[in-house]
Amino acid sequence: MALRFALNHMAAPGLRPEALFALARRLGITEVEIRNDLAGNALVDGTPAEAVRKAAEAAGVTLITINALQRFNQWSAARAAEAKDLAAYCKASGTKALVLVPVNDTAWTPDTAARLAGLRESLSGLAPILEAAGLIGFVEPLGFPECSLRLKREAIEAIDELGLAARFKVVHDTFHHRLSGEKEMFPARTGLVHVSGMEDTSFPVELARDAHRVLVGPGDLLGNREQVKALAAGGYAGPLSFEPFADSVHRSKDIEADLRTSMDYLSKA
Repeated sequence: MALRFALNHMAAPGLRPEALFALARRLGITEVEIRNDLAGNALVDGTPAEAVRKAAEAAGVTLITINALQRFNQWSAARAAEAKDLAAYCKASGTKALVLVPVNDTAWTPDTAARLAGLRESLSGLAPILEAAGLIGFVEPLGFPECSLRLKREAIEAIDELGLAARFKVVHDTFHHRLSGEKEMFPARTGLVHVSGMEDTSFPVELARDAHRVLVGPGDLLGNREQVKALAAGGYAGPLSFEPFADSVHRSKDIEADLRTSMDYLSKA
C-alpha cells in the first residue's frame, strides 16, 4: 500500500499558500496543513480565509488542518475566544481539523491533578466550538520534558472519560513520540502523523529541540521508518505530514527534490 503523504507549511515556510499548494501537487500530494505562526505569511498577515480556500480549490488540494491552537489545555475566556476565531477560519477556508498544542512552558507547572483536570476542562470547552464548525480536534502531545502533556495515553484517557472520541483524535509526531519515551502508538486513535528526522549525533536524542528537526533520511536517529511501519501495521492509513523545523531545510535550494527523496526513503519502510 502506498503511503499517504501530506505537506505542512513548515516544510517550506517562505512559500505563499499558492506556491505551497503547487509544490504539493508536483510531489503528488493533495493534503496540506496551513499554519497560524509563520510571520509575514498566511495566516498571520491577515490573508482572508476565502482567499486560502479558493487557492486550495484551484490547486486541487485539501486543507487538512490549521496548526495550531497553542496552550489549548490552559483554558480561559481568552482561549475560548481564540478557539472560536480559529474554528471560524477553518470553516471558511474549508479546513477539516484544528491541531491543539499543549502548554510547553517551564513557568507553568501545575501539579498532576490540576494539570489533568485542566486538560478535561479544555476538551469540554473545545468540543462544542469544534462541533459548531464541523471540525475534529487533533491533540498533539509534545515530548519535551517541560511539556504539560507529553503522553498520548493521557489525552486518550481524558477524551474517553468525557465521551468525546468522535470529536478528538491524537497526533502522532515521530519526533515527539521518540522524545517522550512513550511506547504505545494508538494507531486507531490517530488522526494525523507528523514526520521529521534528526541526524545530529553530538548530543542525546532526548535533548533535541525543534531546530534539529530535518527531513527523514538514512541518517535518521528517531526510528521514523519503524514508527511508520508499526502505525501502518496497527491500521493507520491517514496522512504522514512533513513537519521539519531546521533552518537547513528552510534554506534548501531545492526543497522539492529534498522532499521527494524523503518520500522515497519512507516509502521503503
